[in-house]
Parts: sequence; C-alpha cells; structure tokens
Amino acid sequence: MVYLFLILIVLASVALGFVVLVQNPKGGGLSGSVGGFNNNTMGVKQTTDVLEKGTWLFAGIIAVLALTSTLFLKGGKSTIDNSLIQKVNTSNSAPLSPKGK
Repeated sequence: MVYLFLILIVLASVALGFVVLVQNPKGGGLSGSVGGFNNNTMGVKQTTDVLEKGTWLFAGIIAVLALTSTLFLKGGKSTIDNSLIQKVNTSNSAPLSPKGK
C-alpha cells in the first residue's frame, strides 16, 4: 500500500513540475499553447487560470497523499544491543589525563 502512495506522489510531483514549468509569469511563452489551445479558442487569461488551478490541485493532492500515507507506515522498532553496553567495564577505570601535560 505504501508503494501505491509513493507512485501516486511521484506522478503528482511530475505533473506539478510540468504545470509549473509551463507557466510564464509574464503571461506569454508556452501557457498559450498547452494542449492545443491557442488564443482564439480559450484565451491567455483563461489558460493561466487553468494552470494556476492545476498548480493548487496537484499541490493539494501531494499534501493529502503524504499525510494519508503515514497511516500505512509501520512503526519502527528500537533494537538496541544492550549486551555490548553491559560488557564494557567502566566502574574501575581511571580518568584519562590530557596529553601534553
């Protein structure tokens, strides 16, 4: 189940990256010709609105998938080897003197 969420998050991230890269802050560039739409069909203003809504949509999808994927993660177990710590004898050791004095 975690792999499904991982794949969906990667796909949404790629789509978000594409939508963001297609946008041009000055209103020109590729945003007028995405998906075969040109200025005559849809208009640049409506195209930028669609791209902005797509940006928010994919960002929201990534956030929801990331939060819901934590429900399916198994908790990690803390496996500390205490036997090694118990073997170290620190009760009779003398304090170390600094070198050079």
